[in-house]
Amino acid sequence: MLARFIIAGLLPALLLFSPNSSAAESGDGNDIRSQYEDIAAEIIRQATGTHRAYDRLAYLSDYFPHRLSGSEMLEDAIDWTLAELERDGIPVIRTQDVEVPHWVRGNEYAKLVHPYEKDLPMVGLGGSIRTPAEGITAQTVVVESFEELKERRDEVPGKIVIYNQPFHDYGQSVQYRVWGADRASELGAIGAMIRAVSPNSMGHPHTGMSRYSGEVPRIPIASISAEDAMLLHRFYQRGDPATVTLYMEAELKEEPAISRNVIAEIPGSEYPEEIVVIGGHIDSWDVGHGAMDDASGVVVTWEALRLIHEMGLQPKRTIRLVFWTNEENGVMGGRAYRDKVIEKGELERHQLAFEVDFGVFEPLGYGFQGSAEAFEMLKPIAELMSPMRDMHLREGAYGTVDIGPLYREGVPIMGLDVVTDKYFWYHHSLKDTVDKLDPDEVAECVAAVAVMAFIVADMPERLPW
Repeated sequence: MLARFIIAGLLPALLLFSPNSSAAESGDGNDIRSQYEDIAAEIIRQATGTHRAYDRLAYLSDYFPHRLSGSEMLEDAIDWTLAELERDGIPVIRTQDVEVPHWVRGNEYAKLVHPYEKDLPMVGLGGSIRTPAEGITAQTVVVESFEELKERRDEVPGKIVIYNQPFHDYGQSVQYRVWGADRASELGAIGAMIRAVSPNSMGHPHTGMSRYSGEVPRIPIASISAEDAMLLHRFYQRGDPATVTLYMEAELKEEPAISRNVIAEIPGSEYPEEIVVIGGHIDSWDVGHGAMDDASGVVVTWEALRLIHEMGLQPKRTIRLVFWTNEENGVMGGRAYRDKVIEKGELERHQLAFEVDFGVFEPLGYGFQGSAEAFEMLKPIAELMSPMRDMHLREGAYGTVDIGPLYREGVPIMGLDVVTDKYFWYHHSLKDTVDKLDPDEVAECVAAVAVMAFIVADMPERLPW
């Protein structure tokens, strides 16, 4: 049963704690626990005593869906976050211009032509080229793997390849989304469609980024539902291959668009030049509302910063909130952030980068990538979540694409571990809407981020790289 915390009102933390006091200079785990136990418990109590995070998440995803890079909707969402951050009283707020690819979906459809006529729900994959103006109509070759595609190479020229790849895990199945067009094209296919990359389907396709190597002709590629992929496979296995029509107006504009990273800070009291980064990516795909991916990561980290500020907890180091742009189809926001901090000489001043981009279901702990010494220093902080539930710290961080460029430069990184059983049911699809999330679990994710971010920013020692 999830812990529930009821409060009569927000008590100023300064009445309860001395937030700038130092833990024992040794930095021993027991000292960390004794120094921050009360502060962590109060952060948990206040974070879980309200549904403010869920309400803000619902507003962002309801009013600003389809936040694809290059779109007016994304920039409107960024403008709204800037205004809200100012209303929250966050002391430092700015933006960073970022050049981003500008891919436009346009109209699109797929139809079964033989053995009968039927509309096939579909979404083009990000980065795909368009079809000819009349679309493409061709017989299908259906395979479950790249290996099977090679075995049937003589059947492929002039056909549309259908990948009916079973979902084993995301990392394995997503390869067909990323490289499916190239693999089919090199054998002579004129188009490709993949089974939705999801363990569960109710007739919905899932979009996501596809790539071209430039070594073979580019062909259009789209996603169809699992049900339809299996239907086409059954026709093929009976020796009666289906014929389908695919129509797409997708286009990658020649000129990139200008978007923005949003940056907001609580300056550190003693070491303001040292930085703990938290955040998520503000962009989303243009299907669904991008509630889980990644408005939830944006709002959970945002609310963590707001709560720390509201409680009067000023840490020794700066806590920097970043809403990265263009994670979905380029990661240009994460790269631009890395380049800027290198330019400003700030890279080695980063204590930790913490991104939330794997949903905000029930929090289970944290994943960390960095030195063994840093891992041991962080373990007692995870243990301070016990008033809410026991939470782990493990090696390996999920949902950290935007901070990957920092990690490759040596910065320790962290992701939030949550229950992910249903995440890929909704991911990159029309089903990614706020109603799939639980307000109490969202609040608990805020607590988990706020406790970790504050203590890492305030603890006596830096994390060793």
